[in-house]
Amino acid sequence: MVARSPVDRGGRGGLLGLYALAQMARRGPIHGYLISEQIAERTEGAWRPGPGAVYPALNRLTTRGLARSRVVGRRRVYSITPEGRTMLARLRARTASWTPRAPDLSPLWAEVAGVEDVGTFLLLRLRRALDAVNAALAAPQGAGARSPGMQTLRADVLAELAAHVDALRRKAVPILAVPARRARGRKP
Repeated sequence: MVARSPVDRGGRGGLLGLYALAQMARRGPIHGYLISEQIAERTEGAWRPGPGAVYPALNRLTTRGLARSRVVGRRRVYSITPEGRTMLARLRARTASWTPRAPDLSPLWAEVAGVEDVGTFLLLRLRRALDAVNAALAAPQGAGARSPGMQTLRADVLAELAAHVDALRRKAVPILAVPARRARGRKP
């Protein structure tokens, strides 16, 4: 059995709670509407969770002792607890190493998406990820992308990606064999 995060419900619900916790750690006390707005902004409007998703996620965080809530004026605000900071630090340390702890569910997602070949599905995901990286680096708030640490990471990732692309090219099997073109006027 795969160990689950204390806030994980799977899918967007678990991500919503984790994102809220990260925002609390970064910004301090927050309210549910701000979480919804931040997600909409970060996803360029592709996902704007409503109160029926945001507040249950925040309540799960408080129930598990990862966040606490209090009423300020007419709003309920949430802040991260020491237990929440510890859990977030553990999660970040685990993901920083990029060693997979959970099974790769790409074959299942490929089938759900209607893509018969897992390799094609992974290439489409790679294209989407590369587009997202390109957009993030081009965005004005991407000033951190110019920091020395980010430049080193970027160079390392690009070098690793180039090595993987070279390996893929060596293994590539032609999809359709096309006969070599003969020069005009010459006989074989």
